[in-house]
Amino acid sequence: MCALIKIKTMKETRKAGVLCHISSLPGEYGIGSLGKEAFRLAKNLAASGVKIWQILPLVQTGYGDSPYQSVSYNSGNPYFIDLEFLMKEKLLTKEEVKGAQRKRGERIDYADLYETRYPLLRRAFSRFNFDGEIFRSWVKQGKYEDYALFMTAKTVFGGAFFEWEEPLKRHDPEALERLRTAYHEEYLFWHFLQFQFHRQWQNLKNYCNAHGIAILGDLPLYVAYDSADVWAHPTLFKLDETLRPTKVAGVPPDYFSENGQLWGNPVYDWAVHEGEGFRWWKKRLSDALSTYDYVRIDHFRGLDRYYEIPYGAETAREGAWQEGPKEKLFEGLEGQERIIAEDLGTIDGGVLALLHKLGFPGMKVLLFAFDGNEENWHLPQNFGENCVVYTGTHDNDTVMGYVDSLTAEEYFLFRSRIAAELERQKIFVKLGPHGECLPEALAHIALASRARIAVVPMQDILELGSEDRMNSPGTSEGNWQFRLQKQPSARAFRRLKKMIKIYRR
Repeated sequence: MCALIKIKTMKETRKAGVLCHISSLPGEYGIGSLGKEAFRLAKNLAASGVKIWQILPLVQTGYGDSPYQSVSYNSGNPYFIDLEFLMKEKLLTKEEVKGAQRKRGERIDYADLYETRYPLLRRAFSRFNFDGEIFRSWVKQGKYEDYALFMTAKTVFGGAFFEWEEPLKRHDPEALERLRTAYHEEYLFWHFLQFQFHRQWQNLKNYCNAHGIAILGDLPLYVAYDSADVWAHPTLFKLDETLRPTKVAGVPPDYFSENGQLWGNPVYDWAVHEGEGFRWWKKRLSDALSTYDYVRIDHFRGLDRYYEIPYGAETAREGAWQEGPKEKLFEGLEGQERIIAEDLGTIDGGVLALLHKLGFPGMKVLLFAFDGNEENWHLPQNFGENCVVYTGTHDNDTVMGYVDSLTAEEYFLFRSRIAAELERQKIFVKLGPHGECLPEALAHIALASRARIAVVPMQDILELGSEDRMNSPGTSEGNWQFRLQKQPSARAFRRLKKMIKIYRR
């Protein structure tokens, strides 16, 4: 096992980061994994001076393939399990692994993965000694009990949990015992997947830490309705007597969508959470802080006030704001100095006051900055050190994609404002007439800023266009499929290293 470095708090040093999810890594098996390409990227990032590798949630995805809609908040995605590692463990043959190969660099085909990857992982499980002491201890700890039972029930009975027979639907202990006993090998299979995932994840994280890289992970505010989380803890959510949601989550109309976003996740019954001392939520936060070195809480504003929409509404326009738990959620929580707040969207004085009380760094996004408003708080001159600045996030278009979407007039204004910012900071980047070097210019501006952490998405480092965007909020197709065709070139890493050195990150 690699030696671990001490992860410094947010306030100790200036750092540069790169955003690239595990699924986006190159490779031969249809989706990025925790295998050799992940280690290779970590090595190249470390050599370039990068101190933060930011990823999206590692969870097992459900319908829609979004890492923000999982079957269980603490699960690991079985698709990320490295098949070559299983081959070295003699759980798969060389021929079986070869059969999983797909053309490198193609967009992720989740339907193909669903049809082919699980049968292959079941074959590996059939050769695994599930009576071994280490694995049995893993099962007995109970961390993945609800997940394993949930996935066993879905495999055996199909459908969503609220469609199951009443005792199982209600998470009745006797029904759970019958399920566990009657389908014990299926139950152990889902434990096996988490066992393999977390072994491989810990190996990668240890390698990153030993090479001076901290992992910045992502914690979605909400969980999916058809999940082990809601099934096992229905009283923590606003559900009716049939376990159907009464209210669901989303956001009002904003920059991303004129009708707002109707996410459909059940919202929390915060009064019940508070009555239990926020036990479930604090465990969730603690699990995230033990999985990652830093944790970004997605949609942080929902902890001050959250937007709930009547179940069955057609758009998010019909919603209303409600009070959230605020700072009470974090009382007594260890590791708070490693939390980042995603404070984008509709931000008001309440969110700003909560951030100030907790001291969490917020986010700044340069693609939002250059609209001509000198008071824009995404402009570098308007923010201080306690934040994380991005050229764009996984929900934005890439810089080149954004530039290509502009009219001639909009492009002229955007380019001229970038040029003025470069001149103000005395940064020399020669901008081309058609958007060339604008991604590099925004990377310079981010790294030069006062923000303690500056993160550049891999797509902007490589100056990729809209076809390589990760997610388009408010849409349900074509997302989460981006993959690198190959590792970034030595030239790209040299350019990144030079920028990091110039700005002393």
